[in-house]
Amino acid sequence: MAKINGVVPVVPIPFNPDETIDEQSLRKTVDFVAEKKMAAMCLPAYGSEFYKLTEAERERVIGISIEVNAGRIPVVAQANHGSSRIAAELAKRYEAMGADLISFAMPRQFCTTDADLLGYAGRIADAVSCPILIQDFNPGGPTIGAEFIYALHARHPNFLYAKLEEPMIIEKLVRIRDKVGDSVGILEGWGGYYMMEAIPVGICGLMPGVPICDLLDRVYKAHQARDSERAYDLFGSLLPFINFTLQDFEVFLQVEKRLLVRRGLFTHPTCRSLTYSPSPAMLAHIEFLIEQIVRVMEREGIQP
Repeated sequence: MAKINGVVPVVPIPFNPDETIDEQSLRKTVDFVAEKKMAAMCLPAYGSEFYKLTEAERERVIGISIEVNAGRIPVVAQANHGSSRIAAELAKRYEAMGADLISFAMPRQFCTTDADLLGYAGRIADAVSCPILIQDFNPGGPTIGAEFIYALHARHPNFLYAKLEEPMIIEKLVRIRDKVGDSVGILEGWGGYYMMEAIPVGICGLMPGVPICDLLDRVYKAHQARDSERAYDLFGSLLPFINFTLQDFEVFLQVEKRLLVRRGLFTHPTCRSLTYSPSPAMLAHIEFLIEQIVRVMEREGIQP
């Protein structure tokens, strides 16, 4: 498998109004991401509402994605669980299904030590032979750094990627690059919010949602090509949308799904309960933001 370099969208799970999975819309969305030739796709992660899915449903959406993708781009299957034993079992099963990479989020519900986290991550890495991608999302708290990444990669060479999504990320990225070089690629999360400052210090990609992944791909490629003015101008036109969605994670899902309906990929914008129900005033602003994104797409020659 080629190294990841670019945009890795997290595929959201479409639901029917009765909150059952809309498999037809999922197939359409996976095909869209593969046809756009994104660097990879990932599910079921936070942006997929994995925490609202049963274990059987997680396996089902991974299976559908692998089938529809048909080897066009790498599929990153996320095996999240608070137990390393269960997460390792999930990882092993997803690899056997045909996943190209295994991802998992660090369990941050309770206080722990780096030694504990090294043991947790190592157990999952040892369960599979494919590359491992670690997501560490811990708002307001510590996340893995250069020493942790160096130690884990030294013990488990299939640990090849980490996804970080936190403010003031530049200094941490520099420390990681100085410590591990290119042996572990760093992807920026949080909807691409920090991508402009992160690209010059060596990230290998970003992991946003699907609805504006093709626009963010243009920003990433322009920045990599040293066309910083083009990257800045396009990113600036996306920033109000990104900034609004990141105020609350369930709001992020509500907005993303409405834009996916507008793009013809989802039939319904349903989020599973418990979710945040936007007020009429908020819905009006969401529609305004969607219209602006559609206008940017049309300006860029992208069919909304």
